[in-house]
Amino acid sequence: MSELDPDIPNFADTTSIPFDMFRGVPSSRPKGVFMNVSMTVNGNPVSGDVEPRTLLVHFIRENLHLTGTHVGCETGYCGACTVHLDGKPVKSCTVFAVQAEGATITTIEGLASNGELHPVQEGFWERHGLQCGYCTPGMIMSAAALLTENPNPTEDEIRHGIEGNLCRCTGYHNIVKAVEYAGARIRGEEPPAPDWEEAH
Repeated sequence: MSELDPDIPNFADTTSIPFDMFRGVPSSRPKGVFMNVSMTVNGNPVSGDVEPRTLLVHFIRENLHLTGTHVGCETGYCGACTVHLDGKPVKSCTVFAVQAEGATITTIEGLASNGELHPVQEGFWERHGLQCGYCTPGMIMSAAALLTENPNPTEDEIRHGIEGNLCRCTGYHNIVKAVEYAGARIRGEEPPAPDWEEAH
């Protein structure tokens, strides 16, 4: 039996398989083309060497270790990876890290201020706008962007504003109520009573 080529992974021995094949962070990268990228994330200047193909979501999670931005479909469909890029909501699985050179990025970790929850985060807590929570960071980022542009949206406008984010648990009803709560807070008004109080 001939010896195995040392450059070809031996799939019978998982210790010889490059970690990169499993989409994780490899312990040693093959030599290739890397580019330095710099941006501001949650108010902090950051930089790193990335392959040109590195997606922004992977730079955020793997290089910066900000794992609140979730990886869902990686096709731009589910919205779990939504962040703010220069104030606008974007699905970070559709943006290369190098495209964000010089940009200002806000992730879910940077939404709260001085230890106080953002009104949308508070709304999700107060109106039970989540169940499993996987879609929640992206949903909150989209809702926060909506309320920045329109602090008094109708229910239809809220549903339109979050239509790029999928939730497989809640049926969206409580998410809409959470955004209505947040809008009232932003406007300095008393939020509407929750459904379970209105029922009594």
